Amino acid sequence: MLSGAAAFAAVPALSAFTAPEPKGPGETSGPEGMNHGAMQPPAANKPANAGTPASVAMTQAGHAGFPTGSVPVERAGIDPSSILRDFDRGKTSTLPDGRTLREWDIVAVDKDFEIAPGVTFPGWSYNGRIPGPSLWAREGDALRINFTNAGAHPHTMHFHGVHRAEMDGTPGIGPGSISPGQSFTYEFNATPFGTHLYHCHQSPLAPHIAKGLYGAFIIEPKEGRPKADDEMVMVMNGYNTDGGDDNEFYSVNGLPFHFMDYPVQVKQNELVRIHLINVLEYDPINSFHVHGNFFHYYPTGTMLTPSEYTDTISQVQGQRGMLELRFPYPGKYMFHAHKTEFAELGWMGFFEVSAS
Repeated sequence: MLSGAAAFAAVPALSAFTAPEPKGPGETSGPEGMNHGAMQPPAANKPANAGTPASVAMTQAGHAGFPTGSVPVERAGIDPSSILRDFDRGKTSTLPDGRTLREWDIVAVDKDFEIAPGVTFPGWSYNGRIPGPSLWAREGDALRINFTNAGAHPHTMHFHGVHRAEMDGTPGIGPGSISPGQSFTYEFNATPFGTHLYHCHQSPLAPHIAKGLYGAFIIEPKEGRPKADDEMVMVMNGYNTDGGDDNEFYSVNGLPFHFMDYPVQVKQNELVRIHLINVLEYDPINSFHVHGNFFHYYPTGTMLTPSEYTDTISQVQGQRGMLELRFPYPGKYMFHAHKTEFAELGWMGFFEVSAS
């Protein structure tokens, strides 16, 4: 097992952070052996259909006083369609024992996001996006995460998985809280395989998570899984915009109503695999429902056989799982939280199935 960094080192304060340039069509770093060039959202994120945007049509009769419609990704600072299939494999090298070492540079940075028309959210983010990068590894890989806090508050990175206590990202243990302008390197092995997550564990915990410090952490089984034609990540979250004790907006992959106007593009009869993660604060439970179809569900993704065949599942905060489904018919199929309030405040979208 790799040993952790002995102590965090002071680094010059970082006044700004520039996120990596977005990948162009056909350049997403999805799971091994997959080419998603044909699966990209419509060019320049233009709505798939002309006329009244689907998000506006669905919300015109709801919640007086709330903005309707999705925000263009250029204004929002978040691109949920790109996040769907953007698996970050890190920089790889081979250790003397033959194992793969994967290394990432993660920076916590304060950043404003326009999450709804005219609504700016003062976020805390990993690498300038909400959710943070979707880290991908194979079971047994050695992992090294070089974390720098460029924000204005202490932060950590806590990974769900099996590792030594000093690598847990918990205040008061090992390096503890990472102060602004300081860094620490987390090192551990990728285990167990499954659909996991990482998030800040600094107190008070609720705002540190709710303001955007979370992301997907996917560990592929050592021997792999049956090949999927399309694989994606969906992170369910919410936004508390008034400092109260509840959320005013809900979304998947960071932007309310986005997938209403820019449906997830899939192909008829192809195997679709979705890593679904709930990081929602201020609400005890979240859910996922798909119209016109059923899916196999693998809780936490730690088993190779599904636990059920259903069209709706629930998850408490921090809970996650893997869904697999095929769409036998072309058309548009809604997916959403099966709680009306969440759906009407942003957590809804469409799969658009093209004929094979």
